Amino acid sequence: MKPFFENDILGHIGSQNYLCNISWRNGQFLMDEPENKGEKDLGIDPFSTLLSSLAGCTLSTLRMYIDRKEWTIPEINISLNLYQETESELTTTIKRNITFSKEVSTEQKERLLLIADKCPISKLLKGNITINTTL
Repeated sequence: MKPFFENDILGHIGSQNYLCNISWRNGQFLMDEPENKGEKDLGIDPFSTLLSSLAGCTLSTLRMYIDRKEWTIPEINISLNLYQETESELTTTIKRNITFSKEVSTEQKERLLLIADKCPISKLLKGNITINTTL
């Protein structure tokens, strides 16, 4: 199987709890936990990173589709949040709300809803994921 990225995403943590340095092809960023979790909030937390990936992918996918259709929709906005329940097993729900800077028709809304679910990160999160870990 061919890797998705030419170079791996790299991470490093030192002695400070939760403060991670993540390196990707064009730079680095910090990940940390928020102050309400007892940390210093020096970077984005892992759950916010996950939702940010979904937000960026959804917005870009919608923009490409809207432009291809030559619809006049100058701005797309998105808000996301994550909810978890643990009854017999962990259940995670992501709520994604998409709004536009101008009114869109019912037909456009229906089509854009389908297109949002076709963004690669949506498909990845809804698909079957296997994580192979080695030490």
